[in-house]
Amino acid sequence: MKLTTVIFDMDGLLIDSEPSWQEAGAGVLQEFGVTLTDAQYHSTTGLRTPEWIDYWFTYFKLDKQHAAAAIAKVEQRALEIIQQKGEPMPGVQYILQFFREQQFRIGLASSSPMRLINMVVDKLNIRSYLDAITSAEKLPFGKPHPQVYMDCALLLAASPGECICFEDSFNGMIAAKAARMKCVIVPAPAIQHESRWEAADLKLSSLEHFGKQQLDLLQ
Repeated sequence: MKLTTVIFDMDGLLIDSEPSWQEAGAGVLQEFGVTLTDAQYHSTTGLRTPEWIDYWFTYFKLDKQHAAAAIAKVEQRALEIIQQKGEPMPGVQYILQFFREQQFRIGLASSSPMRLINMVVDKLNIRSYLDAITSAEKLPFGKPHPQVYMDCALLLAASPGECICFEDSFNGMIAAKAARMKCVIVPAPAIQHESRWEAADLKLSSLEHFGKQQLDLLQ
């Protein structure tokens, strides 16, 4: 089936926000006497904040009566830090313009709350490129469940077989593949060597390295 549609993740792919999420999440967990290693943090990237908090509260046996407040605090801190410090990842304008020139429908599907998505879209000045935006915020399940990608494809009037997804996290990659879509993975430099990315259809070190040749390979 001919590829006609591209759907992008947001955090860590279009905007360098993972350090901000890590700072916000780690800061809140430290209030409970818990310190995450970088490896622990990276193992849960791509999850929604409620699932992220639930995972680590369960892992460290923390009292879950504090979970709701912790979720709200992480999301608010992350929004503030990203708004202040967040920078576009290399190649964002290039890749969006590339797919516009290919006459692809373009979507964004993120685990983040919609208010944060809207802030980032406006901060990066990319709203004019996007034909659809979906958030997993209020879905029954977030990534690695494929629903947020399936919902975005539906809004774009595309079947899964027509879609390429760009992701940076393992949970996001699993969501894209579970949706039966092609997946291009752009992992963080520190974890690019890991064998788990072999489940993707293509691995890149930057959005800047995707072009007509790579698109033809995926067709």
